[in-house]
Amino acid sequence: MTDGTSEVIRGAWLGAEGLEAVLEQDLQRRGVTIDRWHGQLALSRQPSVFSPWALDVWEAPEQVTIPSIKGAAKILRGYQRNWGLYAADFFRRAALIEENLPPIKTALLTFPTAAPTAPLGAWTLLTPDTMLFSARKSSPFINGAPKFVENRTGPPSRAYLKLWEACTLLRRWPQPGETCLDLGATPGGWTWAIAQLGADVTAIDRAPLDPAVAAMPHVQFQQGSAFGLEPASFPEVDWVFSDIIAYPARLLALARRWIESGRTRNMVLTVKFQGDTDHETVAAFEAIPGGSLRHLTHNKHELTFFWSQTAAEAEAPSVPAV
Repeated sequence: MTDGTSEVIRGAWLGAEGLEAVLEQDLQRRGVTIDRWHGQLALSRQPSVFSPWALDVWEAPEQVTIPSIKGAAKILRGYQRNWGLYAADFFRRAALIEENLPPIKTALLTFPTAAPTAPLGAWTLLTPDTMLFSARKSSPFINGAPKFVENRTGPPSRAYLKLWEACTLLRRWPQPGETCLDLGATPGGWTWAIAQLGADVTAIDRAPLDPAVAAMPHVQFQQGSAFGLEPASFPEVDWVFSDIIAYPARLLALARRWIESGRTRNMVLTVKFQGDTDHETVAAFEAIPGGSLRHLTHNKHELTFFWSQTAAEAEAPSVPAV
């Protein structure tokens, strides 16, 4: 379905604010040229492909001339119930269309909770009379952005939100009695989040943890370098976590060492970029069997790497498809 114009949009990717150029570079490496931007939505005449730098990938975009506000809503309802608006322009008209769609529950998430599985589409107005929409997209959240009930008193930093978002997308998190490592843990935002779940966590860092985190039940602290820790010298663990500041290539070597050791069943790491984006290392992370990369809402110039032994054995991505 098209609007009859010469421009037929077949690919759409929602970029994170300030990282639009990084998304465009990544898509170019995947053979996709961006024809134009609609706000933070990258549009192309080429089909959508996955990019870890996209907050949301519109997997099957369609373009249509809308006869009216109610007519636009009727078109969307003809596909499915749930739709999320991306508004970059024509805000009043878009809001009126949205009012004619079934409401979507947008309550803040209380962690731990799994990402929703109900089908969710995305739509936007390119002009007052031209709508772009996709019934399928990569994120289970509107505009790829989960919103949580935050804890503003317990954790020593807001980094815990990255771990919450990662586990929500993964639809799994450490359980009571499971063992975890937090590499490069200080000040302890991720350690705090893991301990809150009732799992046992050993925090590794050269610098001490925040005293309140160090005193929590289920928390042990081992002073030392995350990169100097040999997996073979440590008991097998259920999870390895890390939000450490490190060059991506160095973190890649650490991830490979732990995976090859067979000493962990799951891994969640933040890959942090300083200056230019190291696209070669991104590709190397993507090539790891059982691994997945995502740019989370709470990431900065970062990607989150997921890996699980189960996914590697099944030759499947660690983050399940929506």
